[in-house]
Amino acid sequence: MRVQGGGRGEPVLMLVHGLGATGDVWNGWRTLLAERWPGRWFAPDLPGHGGSAPLDQYSFTALAASLAELVDSDRPLVVLGHSLGGVVGLSLASGEFGFQVDVVVGMGIKVAWTDDELDRARTLAQRPITWFASRDEAAARYLRVSGLDGLLRESEDAVSAGLREEDGRWRLALDPLAFAVGAPDMAGLLAAARARVVLARGEHDQMVSSAQLTRLQPSAVTLPGLGHNAHVEDPERVLSLLEPYLVAGG
Repeated sequence: MRVQGGGRGEPVLMLVHGLGATGDVWNGWRTLLAERWPGRWFAPDLPGHGGSAPLDQYSFTALAASLAELVDSDRPLVVLGHSLGGVVGLSLASGEFGFQVDVVVGMGIKVAWTDDELDRARTLAQRPITWFASRDEAAARYLRVSGLDGLLRESEDAVSAGLREEDGRWRLALDPLAFAVGAPDMAGLLAAARARVVLARGEHDQMVSSAQLTRLQPSAVTLPGLGHNAHVEDPERVLSLLEPYLVAGG
């Protein structure tokens, strides 16, 4: 797996991106983490994303198992995951992987799915890889698929991490089969989590409503003025959800 990180010591912070993105969506956090996070942090590319190898079959448990291999079981672990990454974080907190997760922050998790939405996801999973004649075309598609259009520039390294070039043609690094991961059993995941859980969303997130989150967790947080990719829009406000762990006045 491709993993980026920094810092040293504990607690350890795992940053998990959403479907279609890569660990590079956390690049804007580097300076902030150096100032405010007291321990080590790392940001993997999920299997089938960026520079990480694909899986034969995608499930939340399989994705969590892949990330579990990166965890030092002797150090306190905090997980902050966006969308799909938040679900994977909840899966890691089940206690089934041989280590304790202290806190999971799930940001922008889509918790309600219609049959039509699931059918569309299964259809996307079966589509062949699309090749593009230029990097610009592939980058534009990557930004749309990852929901980062308007938040990152096509020329940025964080976009390049989501692309692959072969023989002068370009494609997304994303394995289309990852779309078939399905809908999470949020009630079950929350019941099984052996960690403090914080569910959060941006005020303008069209993927999940405040009402949907508060039905699952009455204390769920809505961050004013932000959208689905709140962690890219305003890293400092999203990091503030981990306030008890942060260095004061960093």
